[in-house]
Amino acid sequence: MTQGADPKLLDALSRASSLELFQLQTIIERMLADPKRIIAVRLNMHLGQTVRFLDRRDGQMRSGKVVDLRDTQLVLHEPATKREWKLPYAAIEPPAAGVEQGSAEPAAPPATPLPQRSDFRCGERVAFEDRYLTTQVGIITRINQRTATIDTGDGQSWRVGFGLLRHVVDI
Repeated sequence: MTQGADPKLLDALSRASSLELFQLQTIIERMLADPKRIIAVRLNMHLGQTVRFLDRRDGQMRSGKVVDLRDTQLVLHEPATKREWKLPYAAIEPPAAGVEQGSAEPAAPPATPLPQRSDFRCGERVAFEDRYLTTQVGIITRINQRTATIDTGDGQSWRVGFGLLRHVVDI
């Protein structure tokens, strides 16, 4: 479990009290959940890409294909074991910018076209992700040339490009 860990660091941690270890764990969890760190990993990642990740059970690096990108975690399919992994972005070895790791498959087909101004009307319920990857849901109150003004109902108003919006269906 501690393969590759610095022996001096392990020695210092073994001498720490349980409270000190808990404080350290809390700080590390907050740092790993920082949206800037998540965005840094997600920046060069896409569906179908093969990435390396850390299996926390045995400390070994494994390879898997990206199946789903979520707000705070991603889903990988490990071809060797045919197993799906739901992992935090911190467990992923960041892919190099513009480099596709180990994918022998042709590039994915082009994505569906982005929504445009004509796809939306005032009063429609829409959703989008803000800069911290938090999903915001609201009502379109105004349509401009390049953006729509969205009222989220919590006193905030957002101007969002049409390509970032998606319709919300109430069931």
